[in-house]
This record gives sequence, structure tokens and C-alpha cells, in this order.
Amino acid sequence: MQTVKMVVTGPFSAGKTQFIGSVSEIDVVSTERKISQGTERAIKESTTVAMDFGRITVDEDLVLYLFGTPGQKRFDFMWEILSEGMLGFIVMVDSTRPETFREARSILETFRAYAPTPYVVAANKQDMPDAWPVEDMRHALRLDSKVKLLPCVATDRNSVKTVLLELLYSILAEMESGG
Repeated sequence: MQTVKMVVTGPFSAGKTQFIGSVSEIDVVSTERKISQGTERAIKESTTVAMDFGRITVDEDLVLYLFGTPGQKRFDFMWEILSEGMLGFIVMVDSTRPETFREARSILETFRAYAPTPYVVAANKQDMPDAWPVEDMRHALRLDSKVKLLPCVATDRNSVKTVLLELLYSILAEMESGG
């Protein structure tokens, strides 16, 4: 049996915990804590402080382990720990919050520095009326045309599966090429 470790990262409130919860076949192991005050509390009530963990069995030969990172800067010491052994990562970006795009770009660069593994960028909340179009996000995030930037709705299991499969295909292609 082959196991593939994927990391789901991105800014605070981008949808990482929801993304993992939509597809995990086990109850997500979550380290959410209530937010006591500040601007983050206005956006959502709790935040991941260490990680989220989920699992999905693709077939009898392949299991994906999904590790969600904390989005808040004060917990970024967990990022490098969670990146160890990853075969690929997903950067979640909230399509409705352009003020987080620069941070998302910075997180992407950080994870690329940890390991030169395949990655995709998921443009979450594409079902919202104020979501940025994917191509506008590509430009704002300064992503090369070769980078997979995928529309996503983290609450939709099929949307999440599409993103995971795109990353998995990139990982398998890299393994086959001996990269």
C-alpha cells in the first residue's frame, strides 16, 4: 500500500479545515481553538493552532494523508514540521478576500523552499458572488501559466476531490519521471 502525504496550506480562513473535512473518511483530527478577540474573530470563531489531519482511500493500493496547516502567522512554526515528508501541497486562497493574496503568495514561496514538490493553488469560494475570476487571481498571485490554479468550493466534496486528483496526478508524474 502506497501512502501519499499532502499538505493543505494557505492564509487564515481560506477554507483549509473545511476542505479536509469535505473528503476525509475519518473524523478530522483538528486542533481548533476559540479566537478570543481581534479582527480574526470577526471573520470566524475558531482557528487551527497545530494542524488538521484527514485520510482518504483512493483505492486498495493508495491512501492520501491530508495535513492542514494553521493559517495564522503566530503558528507558522508548525509549517516546516508539517511539510516534512510531503509529496505535494495545496495552497488554498479565499477568492473573495484579495487582501489575503499577498500572504498566499508568501506561503506558496515558503513551502516551495521547504521541498521542491508538486503543488496546486485552489481558488476557494468560487461559488460566492464576490469571488474573483480564476484568471484574475492568477495575475494577482503572479502565478506562471504552468501552475495549476483550480476553482474550488471547499464545502463541495467533488470540487475538493478534483483539486486532490490534480495534485495526485502531478505527484505520480513526478515519481514516474524519477524527479
